[in-house]
Amino acid sequence: MSDLAKRIEDLEVRVAYQDQVIEDLNATITEQWKLIETLKRKLGRIEEELAEAEIAAREAGVSERPPPHY
Repeated sequence: MSDLAKRIEDLEVRVAYQDQVIEDLNATITEQWKLIETLKRKLGRIEEELAEAEIAAREAGVSERPPPHY
């Protein structure tokens, strides 16, 4: 019976370890998700600012010049 008890104890230890790993991974994913959402908002603002700058440039009659290597 002690062999069975040892096997059960080993399984309990493994499950406890796996539970901790799952909690750690969940915390990491949650943190990354928050960062991704922040970056999405920032990118959206940059895209809006770029679009506004392009409209303002067109309205001002500024044309894009070719790069100097042309």
